[in-house]
Amino acid sequence: MPEPRPEDDGTRAGAVIAPPPGETPSGGAWDEAAARHRIIDFLSAFSIETTPREAARIADYRDHLRPRTVVYIAHVPGSAYDGVIELAKRLRGEGFHPVPHLAARSLTHRERLAEYLARLSGEADVEQILFIAGDYRSPVGPFESTLDVLETGLFERYGIGKIGVAGHPEGNRAMGRSVLRDALVRKNAYAARSAAEFYIVTQFGFDASAIVTWERSIREDANLLPVHVGMPGLASLRTLIKYALGCGIGPSMRLLTQNASSMANVVAIPAPDQMIAALAQHRADPECAIAGVHFFPFGGLRHTAQWLHATIDGKFTFREGGARFDVDATPG
Repeated sequence: MPEPRPEDDGTRAGAVIAPPPGETPSGGAWDEAAARHRIIDFLSAFSIETTPREAARIADYRDHLRPRTVVYIAHVPGSAYDGVIELAKRLRGEGFHPVPHLAARSLTHRERLAEYLARLSGEADVEQILFIAGDYRSPVGPFESTLDVLETGLFERYGIGKIGVAGHPEGNRAMGRSVLRDALVRKNAYAARSAAEFYIVTQFGFDASAIVTWERSIREDANLLPVHVGMPGLASLRTLIKYALGCGIGPSMRLLTQNASSMANVVAIPAPDQMIAALAQHRADPECAIAGVHFFPFGGLRHTAQWLHATIDGKFTFREGGARFDVDATPG
């Protein structure tokens, strides 16, 4: 994966730049109906994330999400997997499609992995999982990477037919870009010989241009896995900065701090409309690998879901020549 190019005027090669009012990026007349369709299509099968801790504050997920929504369950480092299993059972019972996280470096031994997969499959009818290395400086057991765990063959044995793996458009502090590139090549190779369906879920970010540049670069590396872009939900700028600092996402941090020039902005709740509009436009490229979008609500699941449902229902108005849009997310 190529190193980021130096920045001069705040843009990079491959950046998605908002078109002038009334025009498309190619200079032609802007088609509002087509732009609206692209955004709705991009968001229509969104997935969203929750945690066992957040679940304790939610009486019923059906109060906030529509039936059959794909709901990922994050595993907090250092916590037991029992909470993830119980939440997967609850979500399945409430009519959703649970997708638990599995962190390779958190697994103490192969038998523990087998037990976890058996319970997820048998008790919650889980058929899809997101597989990450995990935020551990060193593994607590025998598994250093996701590939180490995949090669056990246990996923196929327990009926896990769809597997998400991590993507890093803005890099990873623990691994260099050459390591990330090699890992993605190896994941593609494993996917090619596996009966499971593989896809990529990226770290969250706020910079569409970084995602576009990365998506083009992995195409050059012969990536064949569909990409689901990680995106922030509706949370305060203070909260977003906190999580961005924890993940070490560079270009996105610069965008956030530019917007945090006053205390009023720090407590505001920014919407991801500009990023969505840019990526929906990029997906018009027939070779684009972006297949969907995954939201990290950071505790703001209800507000994020309301905003998304209103957008999917077409309750939004364009501005800035289609580069942004405002959503009427008023309930009812």
